[in-house]
This record gives sequence, C-alpha cells and structure tokens, in this order.
Amino acid sequence: MTTPPPLVDRAEGILMDTYARFPATFVRGEGIRLFDDEGREYLDFAAGIAVVQIGHAHPRWVEAVTDQAARLAHVSNLFSTVPQVDLAERLVGLLGWGRAFFANSGAEANEAALKLVRKATGRSKVVATGGGFHGRTLATLAATGQPEKHAPFEPLPREFVHVPFGDAEALRAAVDERTAAVLLEPVQGEAGVVPAPKGYLAAARDACEGAGALLVLDEVQTGIGRCGAWFAHQLEDLEPDVVTLAKGLAGGLPIGVCLATQEVSAAFGPGDHASTFGGGPIPCAAALAVLDVIEEEGLLERARIMGERLVETLRETAAAAVDVRGRGLLVGVELPAEIPARQVVSAALGRRLVLTQAGRNTVRFTPPLIATAQDVDEAARIFGAVLEDET
Repeated sequence: MTTPPPLVDRAEGILMDTYARFPATFVRGEGIRLFDDEGREYLDFAAGIAVVQIGHAHPRWVEAVTDQAARLAHVSNLFSTVPQVDLAERLVGLLGWGRAFFANSGAEANEAALKLVRKATGRSKVVATGGGFHGRTLATLAATGQPEKHAPFEPLPREFVHVPFGDAEALRAAVDERTAAVLLEPVQGEAGVVPAPKGYLAAARDACEGAGALLVLDEVQTGIGRCGAWFAHQLEDLEPDVVTLAKGLAGGLPIGVCLATQEVSAAFGPGDHASTFGGGPIPCAAALAVLDVIEEEGLLERARIMGERLVETLRETAAAAVDVRGRGLLVGVELPAEIPARQVVSAALGRRLVLTQAGRNTVRFTPPLIATAQDVDEAARIFGAVLEDET
C-alpha cells in the first residue's frame, strides 16, 4: 500500500492557488492552543485572523452550535428564526440603535452597506482611505485603498475616492454634495495595524454631517471586543450611521452583519438586497454564545489589560522592531524594511507560535480574548527570540 502524500501537497494540487499557505495542518483546537496532524502543540496568537474571540472549542459555544444543529439548520430568510431575531436584538442593544441585515462575511456586510448608502442618499460617491481594506468582491475591492490589489481586476466600479488615512483636512476636502458616505476602519488591520489618530473619526463624523453624507465604520476586524470595547468606535464616544461586523462574531462560523440607523435602514425594501444563507440559525446561535461568554467572563476588560501588557512586553523583547502599536488585542509589530513579515511569521510557526502578517513589514497579533498574562508573556518571549535570529 502506498502512503498518501501529505495534506499540504494534496491541497496544492486540488485547490485554487489563492492563498500562500504555510506548511502546517491543524486538526484540533482547545482554548488558545492548536494541534497539528502530528500532535504538536502551538500557541495561537492569530485566532483565525481575529475570529476565534473566545478560544477554540469553548464548551458554551460547542453546546450552542450542536443544540441548534439538532433543532434547525436552515429555512432561508423568507421566514423568521429565533436565533436571528435574538441576535439582531442583542447587537442593536449593544450598539444602542439600528436595524440589522445578516450576511456571511465582512465583504458581504460591506457590500450591503455600499448599496444601502447609495439608496438612502441618492448619491454614488464614496470616500475611503489609502491602506484601507474592505473585502475582495468587486465593489469592496474598489473601496479598498491598496492599488496593488486592484490591477489584476480592473476596470473596477467607479465613484470611489481615496484620501490618506489620518489626514482630517484631506478627508474634509474630499467630502462634498455628491458624497454618499465615508467608509473607514477605526484601526486599519491589513495595512499594518494602524489606529486612527485621536479625533480623526470625529472629524469624519463632522465632515459627513456638513455634506449630508453618511459615516460607515468597517468594524469587521475591530468589533466584538477585539479592541477592548464591543465596538472600537465606542472608545471615542461617537455614533456612525452604519457599522459592519463579521470576523469575531460567531466564533469561527461564517457570518456578517450590516447595522444601520432606523432612518438609513428604511431605504431598503423587499428585494433590494438578500442572502440565502445570511443569518442562518446555527451561526446566529454561535454568535449569541460568543456574546454571552465575552460578557460573563469579562473579556472586554481582559482585552484592554492584556493588550497593554502585550504591547509593553513586545517593546521589551522585540528590540529590533520599528514600532509596536494597536488597540486591545489587535497589535502590530512593524519590522525594519529589509525584514519581510512573512519570513518572521514562518519562523515563529517553526517555534510553535501562530501569527499573521499585515502588510509587507508588519506582524499581527490577534489572540483569542481569553489570553492570560502567561500566554502574552510566552508569545512575546518566543517572538523576541525569533526576531533576534532574523536580524
């Protein structure tokens, strides 16, 4: 009997080549730990790219998913389900306003937002920012301020204008009577974990109000406790018109949400937008469990405290770093220009620490919100040793 080739080799031959995968196959997760197909244990400071907020296989999450799967998996959005309505009420309660549209991903949530602001305002221009990332569908790719991602797929949808992130004057100058919305991330994730400067979101709010435009905040990566609050914009005490969520909401199951004020959401009527699988009973039940665990285990405060500890400890252990920055447990380490982030992420994986890159020269730390001081210190120690070897 011949031995089958490793799974990573099989994947290479059968899956489209859209991901630069690392040579690891994970088969199990428990808390903040991952285990590969050879039984090796890893410290997970990626969490599926800021997705697994409450850790792998949390008992409350497993119970919620299995119980719902045994009851009802799918009926489409032609009918109501208890988990979807419960989750919408819960999110609106945490936000303090609005109505919800459920999708399957962050890109889909942003697509819904783009359609909604056009219909609500009767305008088509959207102001976004350089470095911003909003998805890989054609419209969200056009909104993404990373030209290198545009080139293979042009011509893209028009009416997207990009201004430098953090430049309030440039933003004000771009917002006019043709502008439907300003689309921003409170912290740019894929651009290298770049937090918005203090007062920048408020300046965007003012610019929108002055021009009759809407403020859309993409909280796909920053929401659901990742930055130490339910929504990152709540750290600055302002209210947008639309918020989009996805990654961390359902603990690993596909979900996306576009939340809009009552006034703005009234622009959508039956048939204006839809999703066959959006807001299905199982992902919604999973999301309710995630929200329960975050609340009951005090994970918002833990994200703030552990995030501060992670930044401080990395500044001590990663002496060669150009910068260490972030909000809560969304932290980036900017490397010297000559050191590619992928090289460091790969070396860390070899030492059983799972990280991701954000841009060419930034390594991103997004552990589950259950991370302890011991976990943070261990990750910083391993990363420091990796960086020392690479410089």
